[in-house]
Amino acid sequence: MDPQRIARLTGLLFLITFVTSIPALLLYNPVLNDAKYIIGPGSDVRVSLGAVLELFLIVANIGTAVALYPILKRQNKGLALGFVTARIVESAFIAVGIVSVLAVVTLRRSATDADATLVPIGKALVAIHDWTFVLGPGFVVGIGNGLILGYLMYRSGLVPRRMAMLGLIGGPLICVSGIAVVLNVIEKGSAGQFIATIPEFFWELSLGIYLMVKGFKPAPIIAMRTDSHDR
Repeated sequence: MDPQRIARLTGLLFLITFVTSIPALLLYNPVLNDAKYIIGPGSDVRVSLGAVLELFLIVANIGTAVALYPILKRQNKGLALGFVTARIVESAFIAVGIVSVLAVVTLRRSATDADATLVPIGKALVAIHDWTFVLGPGFVVGIGNGLILGYLMYRSGLVPRRMAMLGLIGGPLICVSGIAVVLNVIEKGSAGQFIATIPEFFWELSLGIYLMVKGFKPAPIIAMRTDSHDR
């Protein structure tokens, strides 16, 4: 495929990750913030729609790495494969989160107001979802999208280097904040963790918009023949 088509496809997929992930989190609000959701009237359709959006998020996540791999491996094959792997691991955490939320919905459908014993189970399933968010988007993203992709884009010159610096800055911040949550230094969703995600947020958003609008900048690896590089 033409490199500029790859660029625009990648940009579109990055933007899809925003269009799916943010609304999904909002749709999950009832199940994540109401401990008695599992025995209450519930909003099953809303939560299930959030799960569907996250399924598309998984497709877009892996798609960004697979689409970029033929280009990025010309810069560094090992790191390009590492980016694909990081995206798959992140998506695996997201998938576990989807399963935990849908499990709450399934239990709620067969529950009654008298099934108070289900409340702790619901809390446990929500806690699993919360930790998948911390370990996936809250840690692995910093390694894959931040450090690896930021470095590859910076070295290759496929996008403006100042833009790629956002990834190199945001990646470590994401990782540090995720570890801080695991070690209970800061709380999940605290102001400190939110601030740490800002550079990474703008790195991925600006990358998606730039690739959609302008494509890759002229760079040596675009003209490089893959077959000769891989020998």
